[in-house]
Amino acid sequence: MTASQESASQGPAPARRTVVAAVGAAGIAAVLTACAGSDDGSSEPAGNASSAGGGGSEELARTSDIPEGGGKIFADAGVVVTQPKKGEFKGFTSTCTHQGCAVTKVEDGTIDCPCHGSRFSIEDGSVAHPPATRPLPEKKIVVKGGSISLA
Repeated sequence: MTASQESASQGPAPARRTVVAAVGAAGIAAVLTACAGSDDGSSEPAGNASSAGGGGSEELARTSDIPEGGGKIFADAGVVVTQPKKGEFKGFTSTCTHQGCAVTKVEDGTIDCPCHGSRFSIEDGSVAHPPATRPLPEKKIVVKGGSISLA
């Protein structure tokens, strides 16, 4: 069988436009899967409500672990603890409100998401740089002595 006969027996080749559209759709699906979640508030993982039973949970950190004007991410607990001013500690979810990615860095007064560049204020979780449009939700923390834990 010649190459032209073999080609003819396989049916017509798809149009270039069809192939390009299919490849583009697959790429978009991969990106959306990687950034599961939505911008409607449903990106918060289930079970991350700020309660741990009776009056505080396991210690996340010591107050001395949280830099003044910065913060620290506790990925396993799903929380970012910041210290905007000396002795003032705040807790926020570590899940970006844009598309549900985990934030990975706290620097220069912001909590930063690597997926699309959203940044949030360490003071109140408000959006400091889009594409996120909603602030990071607050997570209740308890500061007792030199210990910080989830409420």
